[in-house]
Formats: sequence, C-alpha cells, structure tokens
Amino acid sequence: MQWLFDLFTNESIGRTLLIYSFIIVLGVLLGKVKISGVSLGVTLVLFVGILVGHFGFTVNPTVLGFIKEFGLILFVYSIGLQVGPGFFASFKEGGIKLNLLAVGLILLNLATAVLLYYLVDGINMPMMTGILSGAVTNTPGLGAAEEALRQIDYAGDPIGLGYAVAYPMGVIGIIGTMIGLRYLGRIKLEEEEKKLTEKASVETEKPERLTLKVTNRALNGKSIAECQQLIKREFVVSRMYSNDEFVIPSAQTLIQTGDTLLIIASLADVRAIEAIIGEPAEMEWKEDESKMVSRRIVITQNRINGRTLGSLRMRSDFGVNITRVNRSGIDLLATPNLVLQVGDRVMVVGPIDAIRKAEQLLGNTLKRLNEPHLITIFLGILLGIIVGSIPIYFPGMPMPAKLGLAGGPLIVAILIGRFGAQFKLVTYTAQSANLMLRELGICLFLASVGISAGGRFVETVLSANGVLWMLCGLAITLIPAIIVSIVGRLLRLNYFSLIGLIAGCTTNPPALAYAGSISQTDAPAVTYSTVYPLSMFLRIISAQILILVFA
Repeated sequence: MQWLFDLFTNESIGRTLLIYSFIIVLGVLLGKVKISGVSLGVTLVLFVGILVGHFGFTVNPTVLGFIKEFGLILFVYSIGLQVGPGFFASFKEGGIKLNLLAVGLILLNLATAVLLYYLVDGINMPMMTGILSGAVTNTPGLGAAEEALRQIDYAGDPIGLGYAVAYPMGVIGIIGTMIGLRYLGRIKLEEEEKKLTEKASVETEKPERLTLKVTNRALNGKSIAECQQLIKREFVVSRMYSNDEFVIPSAQTLIQTGDTLLIIASLADVRAIEAIIGEPAEMEWKEDESKMVSRRIVITQNRINGRTLGSLRMRSDFGVNITRVNRSGIDLLATPNLVLQVGDRVMVVGPIDAIRKAEQLLGNTLKRLNEPHLITIFLGILLGIIVGSIPIYFPGMPMPAKLGLAGGPLIVAILIGRFGAQFKLVTYTAQSANLMLRELGICLFLASVGISAGGRFVETVLSANGVLWMLCGLAITLIPAIIVSIVGRLLRLNYFSLIGLIAGCTTNPPALAYAGSISQTDAPAVTYSTVYPLSMFLRIISAQILILVFA
C-alpha cells in the first residue's frame, strides 16, 4: 500500500487534484443540507478547505495561486455574461430608486468598515476588507481584495481568515434583519402580498394582442407605415382581414374603412392606437394550414446575430411577419430597429411554405444552442485581463489602481453580454453552461482560499481576535441593513421588495432563499435581480479601492 501513502504525501499533480476534488465534493454535498429551509450552498467548500488545510494538507503555492485566480476569473466572467443584458436596463424607471437604495447600503457598509478600522485596535485594513467581504457574503469582493494585495506584495495574515469568520454572521445577520423588520414593524405578509397584487397593473413592455376594426375615415387608403407615423407609436400589424380574406400585410399595404387588423403593441400604447384606428372587434383568427400559420422559431444561425429585424426583409423576401421576439423569457415588440441575438425566439406568421423558408434563414436548430462558443469566452477573458491591468491614477493614492483579474473580466463580460451581438459575437450561453462555469470557478476559488487559510483558522477563531472579527463583521452586516430597512419603509417600499433588495445588494443567496420561502410572489427575486448587477460591480471595485487607499 506504499503507492497509496505516496499519493497522499508526495507533492504531485495527482495529489493536488485529489485534495481539490475531495474538498469540492464534500463541500457541495454539505452545502445542500438545509436548516430551517436555508442552506449555505457552495460556500461550504471554503470551510471544508479550511478543515483540510488545518490538518496539514497543502498545495504548492504557485499552483494554488493559479487555480485560485483562474477560478475567480471564470466566476466573475460568467456572472458578467449573465447580468450584462439587464445591467443597463436595471437603471430604468422603478429600478433607479431600488439601485439608489442599494448604493446607499453599500456605502454604509464601507463607512462602517472604515470607522471600525479607526476605532478598533489590532485590525489592519486588508483584514478589515476580508471581514467586510464575509459580512456581506461577497466572495468576488474577497477575490478582488486579494488581487489588490498581490499588486502591493502583501505578506500579512491571509484575509480569507476574516472572511470565513464573518461569513456565517453575514448570513444570520441579514436573515435576522428581515425577521426583525417583519415583527418590529408589525408587517402582515398577507397585506403586503395584496398590495403587490393591486400594483400588478404597472406598465410593462410585454406585447399585447388587440383586434381593431378600422373606423377612422382619415386612414382610408393610407399605408400601415403612414398610420404608424401618424399615431407615433410602435406596433406591428400581424394579420389583416380585408375583402373577405385573410392576408399578411406589409408596411406598404393600404388599409380601408371596415378592415379588421390584428395588432401587436405595448400595453402603454394600446389606448392611443385604439383612439386613432378604430374600435375593438371580435374576430377568430383561424390558422389554416393551407393559408396561414404561426410558428415560434429559435435563431441559431450565427450570421443573424447582431442584425436588425428590419434588415432581414422578412415580409418582402419571404412573405411572413415577425410579430414578437422572446429573449431570456421576456417578450419584446418586434420593431424594425430591434437587434437580434442567437437564442432569441421569434413568432413568425405566414403561409406554411414561407415559414419553412424563413426557418432555413433563422436556423431553428436547437442543437446549435448547445455548442460552446469558446471564442467569445476566451476573447472576453483576454480583453478582461488587459483592461484589468491598465493603471488608473487617482490624486492622493501612492500607487495606481487596477481593476485586476476580478474587475477587468467582470466589466468586459458585462459589455460583451450587452453589446456583443452588435459586433457579431455570439454571447448566448445556455443557462446550464453558464451555471457550470460559474460554480466550477467559485468552487476552485473557495477551495484555494480555504487551503491557504486553514492552517491558522481554528486558533484564530478561538482567540480574542477571532471574537473581535466576528463582532466587527456583525456590525458591518446589521447597521447598514437596519438603516436601509427603515428608509425603505419610509419610502413605502413593499416588504417583499425590500428584503429582496437587501439580499441582492449583499449578494446573499441564502437570504434570497429565505425571502422566497415566506413569499407567494416573485417580488423578492425580481428586486434581487434588479440591484444585483450594480451591487456586484460596486462590491468588487470598492474592495480593491479600500486596499489601495488604506494599505
């Protein structure tokens, strides 16, 4: 059995892979265990890594550093691709107030950490930043801080110790704030859900179908394009009943008084369209296979990626209309200027033969969506590393700041996720593939942090320093969360939206799971996703700034 002993004791690639595999397997398994409906997920990989490191299992520092940084890049880049399409949209309308509250909470976290740094003896800023990252359960922030420390050749205690000590209090503190707000504020969940239901009539961009009979004589003999210019609203005429027959109209089709139109438009534009075109009518739009059908086609051809809908000339070249576009579960109005992406699902209306020809143009080969687009991924990582290495000079700072291996790939991924299609980059990644990259990256990073911090974790936790770090982490968690909770209620923010906001700007999945368990609505998840992109970006950047300014 000497071979087995050598495998566990001699430094080798096999031993390194064995250690990482054991840590990740056990950590993921333990992360699935729920206590009162809440689990810590892959974060348990960190604590298993600490346990393994405590018992003396180490990895070559160079290898460990590479695995940790590469895992961090995979994680933040996958997050950037995921949140990129909705990052800029999150600042629109109601999202502005939510994101301002999230920014306020983040600034309060930073202010609390800086105040404790000056008030409490014995905690340097690198360790305080580690405690801050744990208190707000933000692993990428920890990675960004460690990257900044590498730039300044930091040789002190691993800040993963502070992160690990503060993390459990971060989860408990946020969930405790939610519970305390509910009972101290005498909030009744049923009433909050009722208010959300009554507010469900908020404007939405989801397209509406309406059937109108043309009664406005001023439109007699005008083309559909002229009607759109007159009404000054975006809408699509999907089908038309004129002279006792169904037709698929184009922009140049002339309408007459008495024609019946099937129109697709935004809910906010419905009244204006009705007021000018005519009155609602009853019409059964039958789909006759010999004349007209509607089909949902998935865009899988790379050459369609980044092209506008109008440039495809679907009506003139194929005799079909595209009435709706579904992207990531959201219906979009099929306007001529809409930029299409691989993975979009379009609703096509027309004769069956014409639809089959359109299908050849658009793709509709689902197998293509399962193919990995490695060029986009590694091009983004390449550009992200370059961007992260650019020195940024600030007055009063002793050395230039850099976005590093966390901030650079994150920013590039967000930009590629949002604008990549316009440069013919296929940014579509299946949700399962994105999740696989993200989980693999974070597991490699957490296991590396755990191994490096494990040698001193137990003695640190049991020492006076460990208790002090835990209390500092709890203060960083609770004080800002309580203040923002009070402000949010004063602004009449719904309780479920508020707890989703707190979970989102602390990037706290366990807290979101708790919020979802007490709500019959999706309000916590919606608010979480609204503030998450900006919060994640600010957490990563602010962790680096703390290090570079104070350390």
